Amino acid sequence: MFEYEMAHARHTDLIREAAEFRRAREARKAHRSSRDKDPEGPVRGSRSRFARAA
Repeated sequence: MFEYEMAHARHTDLIREAAEFRRAREARKAHRSSRDKDPEGPVRGSRSRFARAA
């Protein structure tokens, strides 16, 4: 009976760990997609407006 309980506890832990992994992966994916939707703008866009100092 003890081996069954240990196997069941391990199975439960694995399921919980897999759920945490999926949740973290989805959070990373959502973070990446939110960065793509709201760009801050081009970095080199206003460079031609200013003259070189030296």
